[in-house]
Amino acid sequence: MLETRLSYLYTGESMAVVSFIFVSFLLNKAFPQLHLFSLISFWASFFLLELLLVQGSVYWYAKWRRLKKENISVTPVRIVKRLKNLQKWDIGLIIVLPFMFVFDFFKWYPSLPFGGLSLSGFIYLFAILEYINYFHIQLSYDQLSDIKYLIKSKRLKQACLRKDFERMI
Repeated sequence: MLETRLSYLYTGESMAVVSFIFVSFLLNKAFPQLHLFSLISFWASFFLLELLLVQGSVYWYAKWRRLKKENISVTPVRIVKRLKNLQKWDIGLIIVLPFMFVFDFFKWYPSLPFGGLSLSGFIYLFAILEYINYFHIQLSYDQLSDIKYLIKSKRLKQACLRKDFERMI
């Protein structure tokens, strides 16, 4: 059961990485008035989201692989250390990204592409939620056991990666 769950998680994150690339090209092609590929805020938000999804894929794959080979689901130390280092880059991007929206605002004013900026903002917020989900608090509850935990404890779970970081201290 755990092996299947971990496989589902890493393949889902990996598929999202690839799917979002295709969707962005289709959106840009179908709705050129959004000016997506001209917005630095879009590219930065998209990069942050893709980076986080790749980190999630690597994390779940490492857990799945270790469980499959060694029958233990503890994340390898080297993976946890790399993700801890990448977390600093993630935070840096999250902090810097609002300035890219300001840049786009001044670059495009007065003919702002509100649709493109709105979509970029949505991607940015989605990336922040992914960051929280991976590094702090589990936000995704898609299994019955997760829902039962929520009902019983009346609180959100700590993210698995955060538990691994605490294990490293």
